Amino acid sequence: MNYNLAKDVIQLLEQFDSENKKTQYTSDIEGFKTWVQHHQNKKTPTQKNILWEGKENGRSPESVISTLLVHMNRYAKTYSKSAIASSEFSTQEEFIYLINLKSFGEMSKTELIKKNIQDKPVGNLIITRLIKNEWVKQTDSKTDKRTKIIAITQKGLDALEKQMTNIRNATKIVCGNLTEDEKYELIELLNKLDHFHNPIFGRNIESANLIDTVFREHSFNDN
Repeated sequence: MNYNLAKDVIQLLEQFDSENKKTQYTSDIEGFKTWVQHHQNKKTPTQKNILWEGKENGRSPESVISTLLVHMNRYAKTYSKSAIASSEFSTQEEFIYLINLKSFGEMSKTELIKKNIQDKPVGNLIITRLIKNEWVKQTDSKTDKRTKIIAITQKGLDALEKQMTNIRNATKIVCGNLTEDEKYELIELLNKLDHFHNPIFGRNIESANLIDTVFREHSFNDN
């Protein structure tokens, strides 16, 4: 008996069981064979087998990606707005700031604003509202009195907890019909983009010089 082959088959069955949580395939030998066939026939996305609006007219993949990211941001904002409807929150940024403080602990005002990818004036207004609602507290840094440290309060945790069910449901809706594997693939790609853009954003380059500066410092090949 080929024990290595048997081991591989068992591992494949475990993968089938794990990926078939929503019973896309029947839980029998026929379902397993169909899953194996589809699994083997998956195509790696290329320019030839991926279609997008305007492709036949020369629209670039970069244009499509930029547009779809803008669309996704708008969709996510719509669901976030629904998640805080009839709550004490005025904007989605308020609960996002609280979630970051709950997840990562206290941090400086500057760090909190940068983590949420916002300009300083806008971030300061949000933090001011959070302080007014007693959802966060502000103290002087022990190492630098010029630095303000922001921490979530129990009142902030309570306000957040009241909306967490809606917030979690909103995030699930945003992910739509993606499979678990597709979610992990998307996380990997978005993390790669975030790691590229975040240091650039942190430099606060003037808008008039931003594109020229980034193009000068990085190699972008025209396809």
